[in-house]
Amino acid sequence: MSVHIKTEEEIEKMRIAGRLAGEVLHVIRPHVKAGITTGELDEICHDYIINTQKAIPAPLNYHGFPKSICTSVNHQVCHGIPGNKKLKNGDILNIDITVIKDEYHGDTSKMFMVGEPNIKSARVTKVAHECMIKGIEMVRPGVHLGDIGYAIQKHAESNHCSIVREYCGHGIGRGFHEDPQVLHYGKPGTGIQLEKGMTFTIEPMVNAGKRHVKLLSDNWTVVTKDHSPSAQWEHTILVTDNGYEVLTRVPGDEL
Repeated sequence: MSVHIKTEEEIEKMRIAGRLAGEVLHVIRPHVKAGITTGELDEICHDYIINTQKAIPAPLNYHGFPKSICTSVNHQVCHGIPGNKKLKNGDILNIDITVIKDEYHGDTSKMFMVGEPNIKSARVTKVAHECMIKGIEMVRPGVHLGDIGYAIQKHAESNHCSIVREYCGHGIGRGFHEDPQVLHYGKPGTGIQLEKGMTFTIEPMVNAGKRHVKLLSDNWTVVTKDHSPSAQWEHTILVTDNGYEVLTRVPGDEL
């Protein structure tokens, strides 16, 4: 495993890319309502990234992915392809944004609720957010990745939810996916130790039911096997001298 420690110049570029990714989620928020299609949301984000931010939507054509954002609805876990599906009241939706600016990536996602979701969907959305925060708040030099994974897993399972194990967080920088892999489960004291200058995502995928997932025939969209709702939140994190900086957090926005 070759983990790239970022220079100050690289970190500054990642701050810019991270801020841009976070801004896209702010821009799209008012459009997430019943009746709009996920394809229309993709078009709005694509236009904003290309024409306003003068940046590049990283997912577009990445290993053949056909759209500029990922939209995962209800029991879709991740990598949902935007299309003609109209959102309806009660849906929960993850929008995953990655932008490239000056060759560096910013990667973030949030959950959105359309109207009033059912209790199970609302609950898994809340638990997933808490899992991400618990993981982020542990970040500092010397902490093991297994410590972070354990804290996330423990919180999910203590709330009768489960952690998807097939997909994880990742190092990020000039590359979309770099070392290390950031698992959202694990044992304390295992895995590499964090160092100042590391940048990676924390993005737990939390299911209301069992953890098992399957890949649909489009070879991208991942869903829960038991059709239980799934939720995910994501930020890009920098390890600092004695803690962390959330690179994709927009000023004034809560974690």
